[in-house]
Amino acid sequence: MSILIDDTTVNYNVQSYVNCQRKHDLVKDGVFTDPPTVVVVGAGVAGLAAAMTLASMGARVTLLERAATTGGKIRTVPSATGPVDAGPTVITMRHVFENLFRRTGSRLQDHVELVEEPLLARHWWPGGGSLDLFADRGRSIDAIRAFSDARSALEFERFAKESETLFKAFQRPIIEAAEPSYSAMIRHVAMRPWLAPMIGPHQTLRQRLKKRFSDPRLAQLFGRYATYVGGSPLSSPAILSLIWHTEASGVWIVKGGVTALAEAMTQQAAAMGVDIICDTDVARIAVGEVEDVSGRIWSGDAVLYAGDPAALRAGLLGDWPKGAVADDAVNQRSLSAYVWAFAATPDGPAGDEPLAHHNVFFGRNAEAEFRDLAAGRPPADPTLYICAQDRGPGQSPTSAERFEIIMNGPDAPLGARPTVEEQETCQTRTFETLTDFGLTFSPQPGRAALTTPADFGALFPGSGGSLYGLSPQGLDATFRRPTARSKLAGLYLAGGGVHPGAGAPMATLSGLRAAEAIATDLALTSRSRQTAMHGGM
Repeated sequence: MSILIDDTTVNYNVQSYVNCQRKHDLVKDGVFTDPPTVVVVGAGVAGLAAAMTLASMGARVTLLERAATTGGKIRTVPSATGPVDAGPTVITMRHVFENLFRRTGSRLQDHVELVEEPLLARHWWPGGGSLDLFADRGRSIDAIRAFSDARSALEFERFAKESETLFKAFQRPIIEAAEPSYSAMIRHVAMRPWLAPMIGPHQTLRQRLKKRFSDPRLAQLFGRYATYVGGSPLSSPAILSLIWHTEASGVWIVKGGVTALAEAMTQQAAAMGVDIICDTDVARIAVGEVEDVSGRIWSGDAVLYAGDPAALRAGLLGDWPKGAVADDAVNQRSLSAYVWAFAATPDGPAGDEPLAHHNVFFGRNAEAEFRDLAAGRPPADPTLYICAQDRGPGQSPTSAERFEIIMNGPDAPLGARPTVEEQETCQTRTFETLTDFGLTFSPQPGRAALTTPADFGALFPGSGGSLYGLSPQGLDATFRRPTARSKLAGLYLAGGGVHPGAGAPMATLSGLRAAEAIATDLALTSRSRQTAMHGGM
């Protein structure tokens, strides 16, 4: 089978691609001996990770970014006290980033300083009562016993062990697999029958947690982890309880903010010869080439799209890449968010405990919030996450501190614009809810400090404001996500909307997988001068 790519014809043998001798001619000791050219669209952590990895193998890489800076959803907004994180606030799965820098001949610790945070989060409920959870399981057990009772402590211990078992059981065949399959998972479970009741194939996460915890506050707390991948505990599969183990395995604060990590990846990519071009809005992706809105064209042996794959399906980058992904890989969208980023002086909350670095203020009704979101409206009784960015190990906050407040929100229609009414409603619900907990800010931020789902939709074309790509609803959602190899030869995918999913570590893994797929495919292809191809295979 011959596939036309720019001025090159890639010849595939359907049975074995080509003979292995050609592979060794192209790649030796993990380095291209005949360097290809790769164009990467999107400089979030996925695009940066792929560019770094490809460059480490000798590829000539051009990285195009629509925004003025790299980082994607890792972003800051200015304030009187300095830049405020308005995206991810911590790093989990540190080993993913360590492995990335190691593969590029460097060390993570030479570029950024990570501070481990033993206190995972401080949680508050209406009517009083707060609970700290820790990376140390024993400390969490003791804290839950003091907060609730001995029975709840035992229930948590069992839940934590179950979460760890699930994570370890599916880490290699699902999370780390390049192309996981539903049938492979079924075979995996069939060989380990003790996993079946833990997966709960016919249970939602909410149903599972109500059975696991006699204290409804704990069921509400651990149900919140579905939102980490843009899901609702009312509809997400019970297996998402494994997310708890990801956080309990370690949380690190990045000195200087999470943007320092994106900047370090950018600097390392540039040092390795990656040509990084920002303020470049891509208008079209075609076979072996990328064109920006000004008409400039970049050609390559492969193109990697590291944005939301829904943009391809919607035709926002031309007709050809519409076929790169299936409808069911992008059409059921995950949650969005309303994000406040500002500097102010806090007062409160009421009670014995001050704000920690990570704080969660729960709504009164564990299910009402997600019923509102499912109906496409902002929650009337929201749960709010607050990152107090100037608090934590080794930090001493001044009178004016930097804060990020996140309220879950529904995704927005493509092309939607934020309305004044929506912004005012969000402002009222956010700060009146916190006032009920005894927490106020001076000055209270205005609407300019708010990013709405529609705003996120404008920042990330095709996403509709969805921050996590495909919704995790349904046990097969993982297997419907696009993988590194799109349905079109020569076009590859990476990012939070691609397997293994959302979040900085997962998106970084997707970039690594895409680089590996490109390297494998280009090493297994014979490149010759262009010839015409008519008809089918």
